[in-house]
Amino acid sequence: MRIGFALPQFGALAHHPEDVARFARQAEELGAASLWVGDRLLAPVRPTVGYAGTDTIPPEFRVALDPFALLATAAAVTERVQLGSNVINAPWYPPAVLARSLTTIDALSAGRLLVGLGTGWSPEEYEAVNVPMGERGRRLDETLDVLTAWWTTNPVEHRGEHWTVPASHIDLKPATRPHPPVYLGGFVPTALRRVARRADGWLPIAVPPGPFDPEAAVVRPMRRIRETAEREGRDPAALDVILRVNPTSAATAEDIVTVLTRAEAEAGVRHAFVDLTYAAKDVDQALEQARRVLDRAGAR
Repeated sequence: MRIGFALPQFGALAHHPEDVARFARQAEELGAASLWVGDRLLAPVRPTVGYAGTDTIPPEFRVALDPFALLATAAAVTERVQLGSNVINAPWYPPAVLARSLTTIDALSAGRLLVGLGTGWSPEEYEAVNVPMGERGRRLDETLDVLTAWWTTNPVEHRGEHWTVPASHIDLKPATRPHPPVYLGGFVPTALRRVARRADGWLPIAVPPGPFDPEAAVVRPMRRIRETAEREGRDPAALDVILRVNPTSAATAEDIVTVLTRAEAEAGVRHAFVDLTYAAKDVDQALEQARRVLDRAGAR
C-alpha cells in the first residue's frame, strides 16, 4: 500500500506555517507516498450544522491554512510524492480560477497532482463566499465541465447555468495528460452516482480507533459506484479509491496501521493517507507519528 499524510494545515499543526515545507521534505524522506490538504474556511461560533454528525465545530478548525498555497509549497520542496486534495470545496470557487490554480500546481509539481473535490457541509461557509448552498451539487457538476474543457481544449469556452468562460486561449495545460486524476468525496447516493459518471475515483474515510468495517466503508459503496459506471458505459475497473484515515487523539500508530492493513487486505485499497490533525500537537510529533506508521506498515 502507498501511504501518505496530510500537510500541517489545521489546528495546532498550523500555528507555525514556516514548518510546512520542512514537514513536506521530511515526510518524503521518510517514505511517504503522498501529501494532502483539505479545505476549511470558518469555525462558526453558532454553527447551523456541526461537524461529522455533531452540533459543534472542532477547535482545530479555528486555524486553517490555504490549501493551494500549501500544495504549491509542497510542490516546490519535494520531488517524488503525489500531492492531493481531500477535498477542495469546488462550489466556493469560480471554475476558471480553480482551473488556473490546479493547473499551476500540477505544472509546478511535474504532474504529481491528485484533484479531490467535494461540496462541503457548512452553511456559514457558503454564506461567507456568497454562494447558495442549495446549488452546490449543480455547481460541482458545472465545475467539472469547466475543468475538463480548460484541461483538454484550446480555445476554451463555457456557457452554463452559473458561469461563463468566454472563448479564450489557454495555452498552459497540466503536465498530466489528458488531465490530473479527479476524485470525488461524498457518501449519499447522489454523490456516489456522480463518482460513477464523472470521476476517476472515490474518497472514503476511516476514523480509528473507532470500529472499521472495510465491507461497509469501502467495498459496498465501491461496488455500487462500479455498477453505475458500467451502466453509464464506463470501465468500472478504471475507478480508483484512496482512503482517508482520520485518527482521533486517542489513536495509536498500531490503531492506524490496523485500519490500513485491513483496508488493503479486505477492500483492495492500494493508496491511503493519514491526517494527524487530532493526533499530533506539533510538526515534530506529526513526523514521528508518520515514521511510526510507515515503519509498522512496512512502507519504508
